[in-house]
Amino acid sequence: MADIDKKSLAAEVRDFLSTRRARITPLQAGLPVYGGNRRVAGLRREEVALLAGMSVDYYVRLERGNLSGASDSVLDGLAHALQLNEAERTYLYDLARASTPSGRRPTVTASRVRPTILRLLDSMTDVPAYVRNARFDILAANALGRALYAPVFDSPLFAQRGPVNTARFLFLDPAGQDFWVDWDKGADDSVAFLRTETGRAPHDKALTDLIGELTTKSDDFARRWARHDVKIHRSGVKNLRHPLVGDLALPYEAMDLPADPGLRLNFYTPEPDSPEREALSLLASWASTGTVVPSRND
Repeated sequence: MADIDKKSLAAEVRDFLSTRRARITPLQAGLPVYGGNRRVAGLRREEVALLAGMSVDYYVRLERGNLSGASDSVLDGLAHALQLNEAERTYLYDLARASTPSGRRPTVTASRVRPTILRLLDSMTDVPAYVRNARFDILAANALGRALYAPVFDSPLFAQRGPVNTARFLFLDPAGQDFWVDWDKGADDSVAFLRTETGRAPHDKALTDLIGELTTKSDDFARRWARHDVKIHRSGVKNLRHPLVGDLALPYEAMDLPADPGLRLNFYTPEPDSPEREALSLLASWASTGTVVPSRND
Protein backbone atom coordinates (compact mmCIF):
# COMPACT_ATOMS: atom_id res chain seq x y z
CA MET A 1 0.00 0.00 0.00
CA ALA A 2 1.36 3.42 -0.89
CA ASP A 3 2.26 5.89 1.88
CA ILE A 4 -0.69 8.12 1.07
CA ASP A 5 -2.98 5.10 1.38
CA LYS A 6 -1.48 4.26 4.76
CA LYS A 7 -2.05 7.80 5.96
CA SER A 8 -5.62 7.83 4.68
CA LEU A 9 -6.36 4.49 6.33
CA ALA A 10 -4.86 5.61 9.64
CA ALA A 11 -6.93 8.80 9.49
CA GLU A 12 -10.08 6.78 8.83
CA VAL A 13 -9.38 4.45 11.78
CA ARG A 14 -8.70 7.46 14.03
CA ASP A 15 -11.84 9.33 12.99
CA PHE A 16 -14.07 6.24 13.14
CA LEU A 17 -12.98 5.26 16.66
CA SER A 18 -13.03 8.82 18.01
CA THR A 19 -16.52 9.52 16.64
CA ARG A 20 -17.84 6.25 18.10
CA ARG A 21 -16.23 7.11 21.45
CA ALA A 22 -17.71 10.61 21.45
CA ARG A 23 -21.30 9.40 21.14
CA ILE A 24 -21.30 7.23 24.32
CA THR A 25 -21.75 8.80 27.73
CA PRO A 26 -20.34 7.22 30.92
CA LEU A 27 -23.94 6.61 32.02
CA GLN A 28 -24.66 4.66 28.83
CA ALA A 29 -21.49 2.67 29.39
CA GLY A 30 -22.39 1.89 33.01
CA LEU A 31 -19.49 3.91 34.45
CA PRO A 32 -19.62 6.20 37.51
CA VAL A 33 -19.22 9.93 36.89
CA TYR A 34 -17.27 11.95 39.42
CA GLY A 35 -17.73 15.70 39.20
CA GLY A 36 -19.49 17.58 36.46
CA ASN A 37 -16.59 19.13 34.56
CA ARG A 38 -15.77 16.74 31.71
CA ARG A 39 -13.85 18.09 28.74
CA VAL A 40 -14.92 15.40 26.24
CA ALA A 41 -18.32 14.81 24.69
CA GLY A 42 -18.36 11.08 25.35
CA LEU A 43 -16.02 8.55 26.90
CA ARG A 44 -12.41 9.30 27.71
CA ARG A 45 -9.73 7.10 26.16
CA GLU A 46 -8.92 5.56 29.52
CA GLU A 47 -12.59 4.67 30.00
CA VAL A 48 -12.72 2.91 26.63
CA ALA A 49 -9.53 1.04 27.53
CA LEU A 50 -11.08 -0.07 30.83
CA LEU A 51 -14.25 -1.29 29.16
CA ALA A 52 -12.29 -3.06 26.40
CA GLY A 53 -9.90 -4.78 28.82
CA MET A 54 -6.69 -3.28 27.47
CA SER A 55 -4.06 -0.81 28.57
CA VAL A 56 -4.58 2.89 27.95
CA ASP A 57 -1.35 3.04 25.93
CA TYR A 58 -2.56 0.26 23.65
CA TYR A 59 -5.93 1.88 23.09
CA VAL A 60 -4.25 5.21 22.31
CA ARG A 61 -2.14 3.40 19.71
CA LEU A 62 -5.30 1.93 18.14
CA GLU A 63 -7.12 5.25 18.05
CA ARG A 64 -4.12 6.90 16.42
CA GLY A 65 -4.85 4.68 13.47
CA ASN A 66 -2.70 1.60 14.04
CA LEU A 67 -4.93 -1.47 13.92
CA SER A 68 -2.20 -3.62 12.35
CA GLY A 69 -1.94 -6.95 14.13
CA ALA A 70 -4.97 -6.40 16.36
CA SER A 71 -6.37 -9.80 17.32
CA ASP A 72 -10.03 -10.81 17.14
CA SER A 73 -10.25 -10.65 20.93
CA VAL A 74 -8.93 -7.08 20.89
CA LEU A 75 -11.39 -6.07 18.19
CA ASP A 76 -14.25 -7.78 20.02
CA GLY A 77 -13.34 -5.94 23.21
CA LEU A 78 -13.23 -2.66 21.32
CA ALA A 79 -16.57 -3.34 19.65
CA HIS A 80 -18.11 -4.13 23.04
CA ALA A 81 -16.70 -1.03 24.70
CA LEU A 82 -17.87 1.27 21.90
CA GLN A 83 -21.26 -0.51 21.64
CA LEU A 84 -20.85 -1.05 17.91
CA ASN A 85 -23.76 -2.43 15.93
CA GLU A 86 -23.38 -5.16 13.31
CA ALA A 87 -22.42 -2.80 10.48
CA GLU A 88 -19.93 -0.91 12.64
CA ARG A 89 -18.36 -4.12 13.94
CA THR A 90 -17.96 -5.42 10.38
CA TYR A 91 -16.42 -2.11 9.34
CA LEU A 92 -13.95 -2.23 12.25
CA TYR A 93 -12.84 -5.70 11.18
CA ASP A 94 -12.50 -4.53 7.58
CA LEU A 95 -10.32 -1.62 8.69
CA ALA A 96 -8.16 -3.98 10.74
CA ARG A 97 -7.80 -6.34 7.78
CA ALA A 98 -6.78 -3.47 5.52
CA SER A 99 -4.25 -2.29 8.14
CA THR A 100 -2.53 -5.67 8.30
CA PRO A 101 0.01 -6.38 5.51
CA SER A 102 -1.29 -9.91 4.93
CA GLY A 103 -4.84 -8.57 4.62
CA ARG A 104 -4.18 -5.93 1.97
CA ARG A 105 -5.32 -8.02 -0.96
CA PRO A 106 -7.28 -6.06 -3.55
CA THR A 107 -10.99 -6.84 -3.43
CA VAL A 108 -12.31 -8.16 -6.74
CA THR A 109 -15.65 -6.75 -7.90
CA ALA A 110 -17.49 -8.16 -10.89
CA SER A 111 -17.73 -5.62 -13.71
CA ARG A 112 -20.48 -7.18 -15.81
CA VAL A 113 -23.77 -9.00 -15.32
CA ARG A 114 -23.73 -12.59 -16.53
CA PRO A 115 -26.31 -13.74 -19.11
CA THR A 116 -27.97 -16.06 -16.59
CA ILE A 117 -28.64 -13.11 -14.28
CA LEU A 118 -29.95 -11.05 -17.19
CA ARG A 119 -32.38 -13.83 -18.03
CA LEU A 120 -33.44 -13.97 -14.38
CA LEU A 121 -34.16 -10.23 -14.43
CA ASP A 122 -36.20 -10.54 -17.61
CA SER A 123 -38.25 -13.36 -16.09
CA MET A 124 -39.25 -11.14 -13.14
CA THR A 125 -42.07 -9.45 -15.01
CA ASP A 126 -44.31 -8.34 -12.13
CA VAL A 127 -41.73 -6.80 -9.76
CA PRO A 128 -39.15 -4.05 -10.34
CA ALA A 129 -35.64 -5.51 -10.15
CA TYR A 130 -32.12 -4.42 -10.94
CA VAL A 131 -28.51 -5.39 -10.34
CA ARG A 132 -26.11 -2.85 -8.90
CA ASN A 133 -22.62 -2.78 -7.51
CA ALA A 134 -21.63 -1.30 -4.16
CA ARG A 135 -20.91 2.07 -5.80
CA PHE A 136 -24.64 2.32 -6.69
CA ASP A 137 -24.01 1.82 -10.42
CA ILE A 138 -27.11 0.16 -11.92
CA LEU A 139 -25.63 -2.42 -14.28
CA ALA A 140 -28.86 -4.08 -15.44
CA ALA A 141 -32.59 -3.74 -14.82
CA ASN A 142 -35.78 -5.41 -15.96
CA ALA A 143 -38.47 -3.43 -17.79
CA LEU A 144 -40.42 -2.62 -14.62
CA GLY A 145 -37.22 -1.64 -12.81
CA ARG A 146 -36.37 0.82 -15.58
CA ALA A 147 -39.94 2.17 -15.46
CA LEU A 148 -39.81 2.65 -11.69
CA TYR A 149 -36.40 4.34 -11.87
CA ALA A 150 -37.24 6.32 -15.03
CA PRO A 151 -36.31 9.67 -13.41
CA VAL A 152 -32.85 8.26 -12.68
CA PHE A 153 -32.33 6.69 -16.10
CA ASP A 154 -33.55 9.88 -17.79
CA SER A 155 -31.31 12.21 -15.76
CA PRO A 156 -29.11 14.57 -17.80
CA LEU A 157 -26.24 13.49 -15.53
CA PHE A 158 -25.92 10.27 -17.51
CA ALA A 159 -26.48 11.59 -21.03
CA GLN A 160 -22.73 11.77 -21.69
CA ARG A 161 -21.41 9.29 -19.15
CA GLY A 162 -22.40 6.00 -17.65
CA PRO A 163 -23.41 3.91 -15.93
CA VAL A 164 -26.52 5.22 -14.23
CA ASN A 165 -25.66 5.81 -10.58
CA THR A 166 -28.30 6.45 -7.91
CA ALA A 167 -25.87 8.17 -5.50
CA ARG A 168 -24.90 10.71 -8.16
CA PHE A 169 -28.57 11.26 -8.97
CA LEU A 170 -29.47 11.63 -5.30
CA PHE A 171 -26.86 14.30 -4.57
CA LEU A 172 -26.16 15.99 -7.91
CA ASP A 173 -29.51 16.09 -9.72
CA PRO A 174 -32.17 18.41 -8.21
CA ALA A 175 -34.78 15.86 -9.32
CA GLY A 176 -33.44 13.55 -6.61
CA GLN A 177 -35.17 15.73 -4.01
CA ASP A 178 -38.51 14.84 -5.61
CA PHE A 179 -37.86 11.18 -6.33
CA TRP A 180 -37.02 10.23 -2.73
CA VAL A 181 -39.98 11.06 -0.48
CA ASP A 182 -37.68 11.17 2.57
CA TRP A 183 -34.60 12.62 0.91
CA ASP A 184 -32.64 13.04 4.14
CA LYS A 185 -33.01 9.36 5.03
CA GLY A 186 -32.05 8.33 1.52
CA ALA A 187 -29.01 10.59 1.69
CA ASP A 188 -27.98 9.31 5.14
CA ASP A 189 -28.33 5.69 4.05
CA SER A 190 -26.44 6.14 0.77
CA VAL A 191 -23.46 7.76 2.47
CA ALA A 192 -23.40 5.10 5.19
CA PHE A 193 -23.50 2.31 2.59
CA LEU A 194 -20.62 3.89 0.65
CA ARG A 195 -18.58 4.28 3.85
CA THR A 196 -19.17 0.60 4.63
CA GLU A 197 -17.91 -0.33 1.17
CA THR A 198 -14.66 1.62 1.66
CA GLY A 199 -13.83 -0.81 4.45
CA ARG A 200 -14.59 -3.86 2.32
CA ALA A 201 -12.84 -2.55 -0.81
CA PRO A 202 -10.27 0.09 0.21
CA HIS A 203 -8.38 -0.29 -3.09
CA ASP A 204 -11.39 0.35 -5.34
CA LYS A 205 -10.30 3.42 -7.32
CA ALA A 206 -13.72 3.92 -8.91
CA LEU A 207 -15.23 4.01 -5.42
CA THR A 208 -12.61 6.51 -4.24
CA ASP A 209 -13.22 8.66 -7.32
CA LEU A 210 -16.98 8.63 -6.73
CA ILE A 211 -16.59 9.69 -3.09
CA GLY A 212 -14.14 12.42 -4.10
CA GLU A 213 -16.55 13.72 -6.74
CA LEU A 214 -19.54 13.76 -4.40
CA THR A 215 -17.55 15.33 -1.56
CA THR A 216 -16.37 18.11 -3.87
CA LYS A 217 -19.68 18.80 -5.59
CA SER A 218 -22.19 18.29 -2.75
CA ASP A 219 -22.03 19.93 0.66
CA ASP A 220 -24.83 17.61 1.77
CA PHE A 221 -22.68 14.60 0.95
CA ALA A 222 -19.53 16.08 2.52
CA ARG A 223 -21.34 16.86 5.77
CA ARG A 224 -22.68 13.32 6.04
CA TRP A 225 -19.36 11.77 5.04
CA ALA A 226 -17.70 13.49 8.01
CA ARG A 227 -19.96 11.56 10.41
CA HIS A 228 -18.28 8.21 9.61
CA ASP A 229 -21.59 6.35 9.85
CA VAL A 230 -21.86 2.85 8.34
CA LYS A 231 -24.84 0.67 7.54
CA ILE A 232 -25.67 -2.74 6.05
CA HIS A 233 -28.22 -2.79 3.23
CA ARG A 234 -30.43 -5.90 3.21
CA SER A 235 -34.13 -5.12 3.39
CA GLY A 236 -36.59 -2.40 4.26
CA VAL A 237 -39.15 -0.08 2.72
CA LYS A 238 -38.22 2.52 0.12
CA ASN A 239 -40.44 5.57 -0.25
CA LEU A 240 -40.35 6.95 -3.79
CA ARG A 241 -42.34 9.57 -5.68
CA HIS A 242 -42.83 8.56 -9.30
CA PRO A 243 -43.94 11.26 -11.74
CA LEU A 244 -46.62 8.99 -13.25
CA VAL A 245 -48.04 7.02 -10.32
CA GLY A 246 -47.27 9.18 -7.30
CA ASP A 247 -45.99 8.16 -3.88
CA LEU A 248 -44.96 4.55 -3.32
CA ALA A 249 -43.93 2.70 -0.16
CA LEU A 250 -42.20 -0.37 -1.55
CA PRO A 251 -40.78 -3.22 0.55
CA TYR A 252 -37.45 -4.29 -0.89
CA GLU A 253 -34.88 -7.05 -0.57
CA ALA A 254 -31.20 -6.74 -1.46
CA MET A 255 -29.43 -10.04 -2.12
CA ASP A 256 -25.73 -10.56 -2.78
CA LEU A 257 -24.86 -12.62 -5.86
CA PRO A 258 -22.26 -15.09 -4.51
CA ALA A 259 -20.82 -15.90 -7.93
CA ASP A 260 -20.46 -12.19 -8.76
CA PRO A 261 -18.45 -10.48 -6.00
CA GLY A 262 -19.67 -7.00 -5.20
CA LEU A 263 -22.93 -7.29 -7.15
CA ARG A 264 -26.36 -7.25 -5.59
CA LEU A 265 -29.86 -8.02 -6.83
CA ASN A 266 -32.46 -5.53 -5.59
CA PHE A 267 -36.18 -6.11 -6.04
CA TYR A 268 -39.44 -4.68 -4.71
CA THR A 269 -42.31 -6.84 -3.47
CA PRO A 270 -45.48 -4.91 -2.61
CA GLU A 271 -48.34 -6.63 -0.84
CA PRO A 272 -51.06 -8.18 -3.07
CA ASP A 273 -54.03 -5.87 -3.63
CA SER A 274 -52.12 -2.91 -2.17
CA PRO A 275 -52.05 0.56 -3.77
CA GLU A 276 -48.40 -0.09 -4.58
CA ARG A 277 -49.31 -3.30 -6.40
CA GLU A 278 -51.87 -1.37 -8.45
CA ALA A 279 -49.32 1.36 -9.19
CA LEU A 280 -46.75 -1.15 -10.42
CA SER A 281 -49.38 -2.68 -12.70
CA LEU A 282 -49.94 0.76 -14.18
CA LEU A 283 -46.21 1.22 -14.59
CA ALA A 284 -45.90 -2.17 -16.26
CA SER A 285 -48.59 -1.13 -18.75
CA TRP A 286 -46.78 2.12 -19.43
CA ALA A 287 -43.45 0.32 -19.86
CA SER A 288 -44.91 -2.13 -22.37
CA THR A 289 -46.97 0.36 -24.41
CA GLY A 290 -45.42 3.75 -23.77
CA THR A 291 -48.88 5.09 -22.95
CA VAL A 292 -48.97 7.70 -20.20
CA VAL A 293 -51.07 6.42 -17.30
CA PRO A 294 -52.94 8.60 -14.78
CA SER A 295 -51.30 9.05 -11.39
CA ARG A 296 -52.94 7.48 -8.36
CA ASN A 297 -52.62 10.91 -6.74
CA ASP A 298 -54.61 12.72 -9.48
